Amino acid sequence: MSHFSNIKTKIRNLDSLKAALKDLGVDWKNGPGIVRGYEGKTHKADIVVAQENNYDVGFSWNGSEYELVADLQYWQQPLTVDGFLRQVTQRYAYHTVVNETTNQGFTIAEQEKNQDGSIRLVVQRWSA
Repeated sequence: MSHFSNIKTKIRNLDSLKAALKDLGVDWKNGPGIVRGYEGKTHKADIVVAQENNYDVGFSWNGSEYELVADLQYWQQPLTVDGFLRQVTQRYAYHTVVNETTNQGFTIAEQEKNQDGSIRLVVQRWSA
């Protein structure tokens, strides 16, 4: 019997999450929306990613972070659940760092994607 799984993340900023999904080419819909599951069951979500098999993936606020919500038996993404979350988390972290450093008056001086997939950022701020 299938059911929804809620997978904890460290994702707390909705705008950075949306930017991360956009970077990865994920077609998502802004919520509130409904994630469809097995036997017509549904779950509320703030972001919904529709899948061709009519079982959706979503991100839902639990009061402290956004959880990935899905019926994992019907996962139909190009990556595994772990691979998907790893990529989303990396892009989320990138956008969070860029936004926070910009808010503090820094600019990005250098940006480099390493062979291992990590991203190297150099930020600078001029003071008088």
